[in-house]
Amino acid sequence: MSKRFRPWKIDDVQLLPPSVADYVPKDHLSRLIVALVRESLDLGAIVGDYPSGLGQPPFDPQMMTALLLHGYASGIYSSRRIAKAACERADFMMIVAGDPPDFRTVSEFRKRHLKALAGLFVQVLQLAAAAGLVKLGHVALDGTKIKANASKHKAMSYERMATREAELAAEVDRWLKAAEAADAEEDKLHGDRRGDEMPAWVADKQKRLAKIRAAKAALEAEAKAAAEAETKARAEAEEKRKAEGRKKNGKTPAPPRAEPDPKSQRNFTDPESRILKTKDGHIQGYNAQAAVDAAAQIVVAHALTPSMSDQDQLAPLIDQIKDNLGRMPDEASADAGYLSEANLAALEDRGVAAYIATGRAKRPAEAARKTGGTRTKAMRTKLARAGRRSRYRLRKQVVEPVFGQMKQARGFRQFLMRGVEKVRAEWALICTAHNLAKLARAA
Repeated sequence: MSKRFRPWKIDDVQLLPPSVADYVPKDHLSRLIVALVRESLDLGAIVGDYPSGLGQPPFDPQMMTALLLHGYASGIYSSRRIAKAACERADFMMIVAGDPPDFRTVSEFRKRHLKALAGLFVQVLQLAAAAGLVKLGHVALDGTKIKANASKHKAMSYERMATREAELAAEVDRWLKAAEAADAEEDKLHGDRRGDEMPAWVADKQKRLAKIRAAKAALEAEAKAAAEAETKARAEAEEKRKAEGRKKNGKTPAPPRAEPDPKSQRNFTDPESRILKTKDGHIQGYNAQAAVDAAAQIVVAHALTPSMSDQDQLAPLIDQIKDNLGRMPDEASADAGYLSEANLAALEDRGVAAYIATGRAKRPAEAARKTGGTRTKAMRTKLARAGRRSRYRLRKQVVEPVFGQMKQARGFRQFLMRGVEKVRAEWALICTAHNLAKLARAA
């Protein structure tokens, strides 16, 4: 007896055309996103940006918002891939209701409403809190380096800029002088042309020269501003010392340099990105920050900076948690990159129990040199006394899996936008998509 199989009804015609939604499971993430967009999220900032009734009717902003959010939550970020999925994948086809937008429409919608889309983070976070997924008992902070939409090979140091500027200027100048010396004999050689037309390679080098000069001027302006800020800070510190009657300790530091460091670099594709060191080498990118609640790994605050250092991000992230949810967390943990006397004092002032490493991650209570201020020494003692029972141990299992889910599971390895403000908004979208995925799993 031959084996029997389920019938393959590829050629059968259905009496009534099916709904695309029938092919999407009831508990699918796309259904939750559509429900939230239609019933719970306030899209007034997006809808209000279409005041005129003239011209071709645009796609419904609710549909476009749901399409983008589902794309990010599904690990599909490119406008071309989102538009393709809207034609091929049942969950995306359900969202667009069989009327897929062009990839340019998706791209323009994201650019036009990027700030408003980033603002949806707080609304989704508050929905997660209302669902009981946010407890604010323990919050872990960390940062991850993500590539910018720019190559590190498109960066140039200030020292190299000065050298290359002189080389290009001399090369273009030589050609221009030769062109001015063209005589009547060259006119005959070139026929109807004047003979002094600027060739394409000169135009390209002039553009390159203009870019180098602009980048060089920007580095000089940054160095000058930093020197002025440092001089002002030193003057204020000196006035405070005199007012308190304290003695001056040590030598007077050298005045800050107003010229850029010869090794300081600037990228021509995304000038606001920076060369950042990672465990896998150096990348041209940004330092993305997140504060994650321990209850269900919900991102409760986010930030982004081009700086390698994490220290300046701790207090703003903690304050953002209160702005988003109305109260401070009970505890906060972070790695040694956030350690400073000022940060420990900031958490103390806000009534947040701090667990910040004073050494390497494997031995958070140890350090190569037992130095630091009063609060740092107290933190070292606190972590050492608790040992394996320390609340600091929650940090690794709370925040690091979130970055793994974003970068490995959903494949977000590089920003699409350029410029720190746009990249910051894109990071907010990534965090919103993560929270939506967590909300769908808990529903």
